[in-house]
Amino acid sequence: MLNSVFSKLTIIGSIMMCFMYQSCTNAPSIDISNEALIPVPSKVEATNSSFQLTSSTTLNLIGDEKELTPLAKFFNNRISKSTGFELKVSSKSGVSKGINFVINNESKNGPEAYYLEISENQIMISATAPVGIFYGIQTLIQLMPDAIENGTLQERDWFIGTGIISDSPEYAYRGVMLDVARHFFSIEDVKKYIDYIAAYKMNGLHLHLSDDQGWRIEIKSWPELTNIGGKTQVGGGKGGFYTQEQYKEIVAYAAENFVTVIPEIDMPGHTNAALASYAELNCDNKARELYTGIEVGFSTLCTDKEVTYQFVDDVIKELAEMTPGEYIHIGGDESHATAKEDYIPFMNRVQEIVLKHGKKVMAWDELSISNIIDTNVVVQFWDSAENAKMGVSKGAKVLMSPAKKAYLDMQYDSTSPLGLHWAAYIEVDDAYNWEPMTYVNDLNKEDIFGIETALWSETVTNLDEIEYMMFPRVTAIGEIAWSKAENRSWESYSNRLAKHGKRMKNKGINYYESAKIKWEVDAVKENPIKG
Repeated sequence: MLNSVFSKLTIIGSIMMCFMYQSCTNAPSIDISNEALIPVPSKVEATNSSFQLTSSTTLNLIGDEKELTPLAKFFNNRISKSTGFELKVSSKSGVSKGINFVINNESKNGPEAYYLEISENQIMISATAPVGIFYGIQTLIQLMPDAIENGTLQERDWFIGTGIISDSPEYAYRGVMLDVARHFFSIEDVKKYIDYIAAYKMNGLHLHLSDDQGWRIEIKSWPELTNIGGKTQVGGGKGGFYTQEQYKEIVAYAAENFVTVIPEIDMPGHTNAALASYAELNCDNKARELYTGIEVGFSTLCTDKEVTYQFVDDVIKELAEMTPGEYIHIGGDESHATAKEDYIPFMNRVQEIVLKHGKKVMAWDELSISNIIDTNVVVQFWDSAENAKMGVSKGAKVLMSPAKKAYLDMQYDSTSPLGLHWAAYIEVDDAYNWEPMTYVNDLNKEDIFGIETALWSETVTNLDEIEYMMFPRVTAIGEIAWSKAENRSWESYSNRLAKHGKRMKNKGINYYESAKIKWEVDAVKENPIKG
């Protein structure tokens, strides 16, 4: 009898303890298959319980401590403002209670693949390389409550749904271009841009560093490029440029986020800033006036002069020395002022210069009319499908950046306060509903180097405007680049994006609230462009 009473009292006591300490003993049911993950993972298995993150949760590093410590720091930095937690980090020999970052050699899906397993007592992110752990962390953050994106302390419990996610990318290169030539953007803005793209597992930052309106990178052997060519921009603003030290800072910050910088020096057209800086680069030896408009196709380097090739050699040399990535982009687009018989030998010779300095060549799809002199050449398809196919026929790979789908500077519709529409109006569904493998006829997947979206800056002047043109379309391109075609659908993506809007709002992102999406946030009534 006493044992029976004691048992009943024990059960009642346990129930009371559960109510008093629910977060410790009664994990709420969370279905991770319903979470708004972007890009959608390869495989998600929900087990419908939860792990609670608390201030006493430990971060366990299993593998090379030197490789894993920066990832622990990254995770702590991402969660600390909202949670108030600074998780203790320790090295372990095996998986333990808490959060575990594990480097192993078991995966056959490449260094960017990751395996994420969450139970009530522990979380494990495993990968063969730190970049895989990094992408697993990005997914884990998206599995946390939306409030994690707030920049101030949130007094609440932090539960994460349990289950297993295994994931790997569809395309090895997933890039975003930023035009800093038409309008110049600060180092801080570029770093924010890197943060945004890394959150969606994009790994390439193509910096458009020179154009008719401005030269944005210091070249010590040709100082007037920035002294003269860097001092204005579209509309006549003050312009600006990055010193070599500042450029290296951007490159290093990108590398911390597993993003590779690909610098672009456009030539032989789009070169008025250089032509204004040095008279000898013009065939008539007369320096051009600085240009602040947005027309294209009127400028060209003098391709008959040997000084032009010395100029190109010096620029590529200095750029290569401070760029650890494999590729340098040499432009080549819209060279309407360059005769074809001059364009072809010029681009052939510039390719040789890039190779001489230990880098690989990337260029816009017009490069295909010249010779492709190396099997590692990448032609960036933006306009001409025929050029893309010609490039492949000559041994190049194709970077898919169709202007009608992937250009972030295009207006959403005719009422958009920013952007142009020479290629198309690109609503969110337009940005999502295209397939890289079939967009250009007769291309095979092995012909495709990767996917890149582009933000040209004729009408974009500050970070708020960058955000408005980027979001949410960059999430659409990011999913196309990362996720397998069979896992992608507009219905799924639009539903996830509707929920994901809360995260963007909590981050303070000035995103476009498309009528195509049934947002689960309060609609913005006023003009979304901040003053």
